[in-house]
Amino acid sequence: MGSDRPALTVGLDLGDRYSHYCLLNAAKEVMEEGRIQSTEAAFRRHFEGEERQRIALECGTHSPWVSRLLKSLGHQVIVANARKIAAISSSESKNDRNDAEQLARFAASDPKLLAPLLHRSMERQQDLNLIQARATLVRARTMLVNALRGLVKSAGGRLPACSTESFPVRVRASIPSVLTTVAVPLLEQIATLNRQIDSMEEQIEKLGTRYPEIGVLRTVPGVGPVVAATYVLTLDRPNIASNRSAGAWLGLRPGQSQSGDSDPELGISKTGNRYLRSLLVQSAQYILGRFGPDSALRRWGLKLASSGGKRAKKRAIVAVARKLAVLLHSMWRSGQSFQHFPQPAMATVA
Repeated sequence: MGSDRPALTVGLDLGDRYSHYCLLNAAKEVMEEGRIQSTEAAFRRHFEGEERQRIALECGTHSPWVSRLLKSLGHQVIVANARKIAAISSSESKNDRNDAEQLARFAASDPKLLAPLLHRSMERQQDLNLIQARATLVRARTMLVNALRGLVKSAGGRLPACSTESFPVRVRASIPSVLTTVAVPLLEQIATLNRQIDSMEEQIEKLGTRYPEIGVLRTVPGVGPVVAATYVLTLDRPNIASNRSAGAWLGLRPGQSQSGDSDPELGISKTGNRYLRSLLVQSAQYILGRFGPDSALRRWGLKLASSGGKRAKKRAIVAVARKLAVLLHSMWRSGQSFQHFPQPAMATVA
């Protein structure tokens, strides 16, 4: 970014209706401040045909399309990682005007202070939207199933245990007659959601033809099409993190608060993508569960779980999920399928 650095720097605080901006000259003096309506037409009127500028904006709901638009207009765009800039997010004098100026000053001084990130392409974003839409329908289905089970319990009954896919058929006979009027609409909604989720899962299955790396990741036990596709489309590029830092990037590494002789044991940071983290935990539960096939990863996790203590099993699941995140990243970069018992490097050479 240094050799072709624009003379003008803009901090752009994106809002749902209006976005505030602050323009700095080469001497880092404020030349102009104001706000723009958060629409494509308004951004075009303001930035199209202007001298090339360095524009800094925080990642958020509007940042993908705004960053693509501003780049198409010839500007240098820096998308700041909002989680990494506490000077803005935790400021005691936080407001849209100050945020825009702070973004501009960081970008003018050293863009690395903004922990810049790159948004995925429009095509990849649309594929990720499919996964996110499916996740929303699954949550809605779970809510309806739980609501119906609760209604039946309140009437003194109990619905049989079964999969959500077979739920509308299996439980119908167990619903008390006094609840028929309210239960039938819920069953119909659950059946409709089942069909919609099945349709989306078929579309997700086909993503493997466009992203060959999904097939590689699916060779890991417990990693199905949804987990593999979510991993690939969320990280977007295998070089977004090193193999070992993939777990930390997804919030599966314990947080740190070391100072002097004090180094307390903390829980996992839970930063990064929450949905992908939950999927990796589900995969880890399968690997350690009764149906998980034998592998070095399973043996390592089971040994950790048997180390004692009430929380040993939960810690083992998180630890396996973290190792799984690292393993998937390594497989993506190398293109190699999963090995249940990988050979040490020296043994391979021998």
